[in-house]
Amino acid sequence: MRRVPWLLTLLALAGCATGPSLENRGQVTAPPGDSHHLTIGSAGFTESDLLAQMYAQLLNRAGYKTSVLTVANRELYEPALESGQIDVVPEFAATFADWLNAKVHGGDARPVGSPDLDTTMDALRALAAPRGLTVLPPGRAVDRNAFAVSADYARLHHLRTLSDLGASGLKVRLAAGDECVRRPYCAPGLRREYGIDVTGVDPKGVGTTPAKRAVRQGRDQMVLTTTTDATLDQFGLVLLTDDRQLQNADYVVPVVNRARAGGPGVTKALGRLADVLTTADLADLNEQVDSWRRLPADVARAYLRDKGLLK
Repeated sequence: MRRVPWLLTLLALAGCATGPSLENRGQVTAPPGDSHHLTIGSAGFTESDLLAQMYAQLLNRAGYKTSVLTVANRELYEPALESGQIDVVPEFAATFADWLNAKVHGGDARPVGSPDLDTTMDALRALAAPRGLTVLPPGRAVDRNAFAVSADYARLHHLRTLSDLGASGLKVRLAAGDECVRRPYCAPGLRREYGIDVTGVDPKGVGTTPAKRAVRQGRDQMVLTTTTDATLDQFGLVLLTDDRQLQNADYVVPVVNRARAGGPGVTKALGRLADVLTTADLADLNEQVDSWRRLPADVARAYLRDKGLLK
């Protein structure tokens, strides 16, 4: 397994910009493929890095050669997944379903993600299949987006929920990924559902150390993170309750390019992880990387060995 150098990442992204997804539409009905070399995509935040490393190591054990390619956001890696520049990506079911739905039907389309897993998976698979993508079975692990502020800020303004923040009338600069500007469950959803005055998005990533540090130091007022973030206390941050349930429960699901990685070998290898990985495991693994400063590849390997999935 190797991590693809940054220069190759840029070359891959340049290819994505030409709209390669259209090239493979005719392959949707082709038999599922089983390429010997597979590129695993990561969205570049801790949890995605960990999942990508676990996928790669399990696929190595199953006899595949793998590379890990880090791509900043879905707007870039999803077309690369369709075109076969990336073969496998760890995703989150409800978020990805709504993202594909907006891509197909427009940004104003009614969301299809749901707290109900079966409903979400049906919608996701219906949207993914025409794009040459196969969504593998979800496991036990679930995560969702969450928003945190500094504990001092929450005490000063008597904030416990996102509704409290909306009612306060405070102006909020949000540390998040750059895609948060248009994602329906990020800045637009905070404005629509909670009336929060989001004045701008500081593109520091999802739950990254720079994003959390910016909130701790008062440069930003709130950070987009996840419910499995185990480092909030270290930064003096607290989650605000999503009391109107803006976020859906997001089960971890592998999404594969059907023509290259839709065969039974990949499904079987990744299914072994789905059977054991829990939400609590994800939080613990995130903490090992973010707090203990361990490498995602090392944390992934130790976890898989502990669960008997690697020798």
